Amino acid sequence: MKQKRVTFADIAAYTSFSKTTISRYFNNPDSLTLENQQKIAEALEVLNYRENKVGRILASGKTEFVGILVPNLYMHYYSEMLSQILATYETYGYKFLVFAGNERKDVETHYIQELLAYNIEGLIMLSPTIPSRDLADYHIPVVGIEREHAHICSVCTDNYMGGVQATSLLKKCACDILIHVNSRMTEDAPAYGRIQGFLDTCREHSLPHELILTDLGNTFEENRQRLLTLLEQLEDRYPRQKKGLFLSNDTHANVLLNLLIRKYGQLPPTYRIVGFDNSPISSEAVIPTSTVGQQIPRIAQEAMDLLSMQMNEQKKRRPTPLTKPIHRIVTPVLIPRETTLP
Repeated sequence: MKQKRVTFADIAAYTSFSKTTISRYFNNPDSLTLENQQKIAEALEVLNYRENKVGRILASGKTEFVGILVPNLYMHYYSEMLSQILATYETYGYKFLVFAGNERKDVETHYIQELLAYNIEGLIMLSPTIPSRDLADYHIPVVGIEREHAHICSVCTDNYMGGVQATSLLKKCACDILIHVNSRMTEDAPAYGRIQGFLDTCREHSLPHELILTDLGNTFEENRQRLLTLLEQLEDRYPRQKKGLFLSNDTHANVLLNLLIRKYGQLPPTYRIVGFDNSPISSEAVIPTSTVGQQIPRIAQEAMDLLSMQMNEQKKRRPTPLTKPIHRIVTPVLIPRETTLP
């Protein structure tokens, strides 16, 4: 038989408290003494109370939903970051509504409207498509991760340091030419620091180098074909030289590594490879790949901490808005593996 739902009236009758007191326990527990909180908690267990989330949302207007917009789930960095953000539920208690964009501003704007229709309390933006000025105009707490963030709070890796670390590691491999492959971007993008770190390190040590800015796509087939073309160009340009390749992420580094192994049956001595992220694919690759670790779990934790702080402030009767966005920088960790052995 269907079990009867336990109501506030049932709890009040069991504890001899008023329904108002029971409501305060759920919505403002600190207004009750610890003794009374304990009595109510024991009653909930005895009565096998199951909270009516829908009723609580209707009563308070607070959904405990956080929206997340990622560019795609093909890149291992984004899928791992999403996994780590979802894991913060145990700490913060927020549920997540996730959309994967496709680098089209009109589509992603529509996705945000969908999220707002669910009355989300905050938004985490990994997609770089919508400018931060537009995001700030939604007047909800927003935290950006590794994207332009002039008008919103953010958490980013120290990308410049990561670029220096990757380039310095390839320098130790005694490569004849150092090559950094990245996408075209504006200087206000955090990932531009990887480019600048590479260039500054090469110039400081008078290292022969080449910067290749190109779109490698967002699917495996696009990556494979475009990296295959790039590989053919490098072999024509530097046929017998030892090439140190710094890829912008571990997904692309892994595809390149697979292309080399398919062609040569091994990682040739004329190639050394460093990726960026330390997403699982770097350690799980057929040859574990050197990478610059972004400390993804910590970034996810920092992002939720920063977002939670803003959401809690908005719940106050008289919230105090931030005078300016807060930006947190996480130090990267260089992780040498087999693709940069001397």
